[in-house]
Amino acid sequence: MKAFTALVAASGFALVLAGCSGQPDGPAGPASSQAAPATTNVPTPKTTETAGETAGGAAGETGTTPAAGDDATTDGAATQGPSASDAVPVLSVEVVMDGLDIPWDVQLLPDGTPLVTERPGRLVTLGADGGQVEVDVDLSEVVADGEGGLMGLAISPGFEQDRTFFLCHASDAGGATDVRVTRWTLTDDGLGASADGVVVEGMPYTTGRHSGCRLIFTPDGDLLVGTGDVADDVNPQDLTSLGGKVLLVTTEGEPVDADGYVEGADPRILTYGHRNVQGLALQPGTDAIWEVEHGPDVDDEVNVLRPGANYGWNPGPGYDEGMPMTDLDTFPDAVEAAWSSGDPTHATSGAVFLDGPQWGAWDGALAVAELKGSGVTVMTVDGEEIVDEVRVPELDGSHGRLRSLTLDAGGALWVTTSNGGDDVVLRVTADTDG
Repeated sequence: MKAFTALVAASGFALVLAGCSGQPDGPAGPASSQAAPATTNVPTPKTTETAGETAGGAAGETGTTPAAGDDATTDGAATQGPSASDAVPVLSVEVVMDGLDIPWDVQLLPDGTPLVTERPGRLVTLGADGGQVEVDVDLSEVVADGEGGLMGLAISPGFEQDRTFFLCHASDAGGATDVRVTRWTLTDDGLGASADGVVVEGMPYTTGRHSGCRLIFTPDGDLLVGTGDVADDVNPQDLTSLGGKVLLVTTEGEPVDADGYVEGADPRILTYGHRNVQGLALQPGTDAIWEVEHGPDVDDEVNVLRPGANYGWNPGPGYDEGMPMTDLDTFPDAVEAAWSSGDPTHATSGAVFLDGPQWGAWDGALAVAELKGSGVTVMTVDGEEIVDEVRVPELDGSHGRLRSLTLDAGGALWVTTSNGGDDVVLRVTADTDG
């Protein structure tokens, strides 16, 4: 039994995926889940909003115009109950960073300081005075084109000892452009960083479309990498390609299991048959991983990741967007989605599990950001099933397209917008007392 599979059998550790629409990936979208830091220093908010105080608007994935059909919403009724645990929380929304350009991911250092990747190739943080500061780091190799650029970010579980973080980005450092994961060391003052090697290289790249790329650590300290198929019809089912896959590697880029999880495949491939992985979320209490994925003309998806499994995306020949996300006719053993959007798609993106009593009825639910949908949908999970979903009213259309979601140590939700100009990072706090 392979190590990761044994972990699944022994502890219930599983991986879940979600999908997004076939429209290009533009200025806004949701984000992914990372382990929460030990403490949180909350910066002074630039603005504070409550329900009903909205700003901004939807924007297209490759520009500032919303993609047609990408603004679907799902209505849910607020749950009323006698106790705080039954109540739907009231949310307060603070703008903590602004003036950004497609902030693709936000993660928190152990002291609560945010790091933010901007897709054009900048890394931004907050200084000691609470002001925004661009981190002094050489990212000249980043290729920002279409949906590609500087994307996923993961903080080392041992950051307090090694000050290491990981980036996923398109790069021309190797000659031909590829998508790669690189390792970096942050300076003691948090205002600079230096390169510390390439972890994974050779993930495919074409025009920038469907470049992935989400990063998250497993409880064992290994790195999951969600990749895109780069709109190439062969990649998702090609077991020698790293496109349209979820990879599992050590922090040195080696396969966690030298024998791999799929017979005949690159041993770094954990699952395959994906279109464009945008979100990975660790479920508290179970260590299950849920994944969010863009669909084509229909069916954004949320799936449960199982080592070695095929998720059925097979758009060939000719990259046919009319093919089903999970092609059970061709692949009867493909894993069906835990949730799909149907028609229209929402352009689902980043995801995180809400955790803490302040979230009331949403404690333990999966929050999924939406680009075209311009909001966040909260999905109630029962085992590996999604049994209910509701739109978050305070974020419904108020800040345009939403990409990344991250929970801090205090249970607050950090959100990035993706509108292609004057984007923001939001901090959302919950209260069931009203």
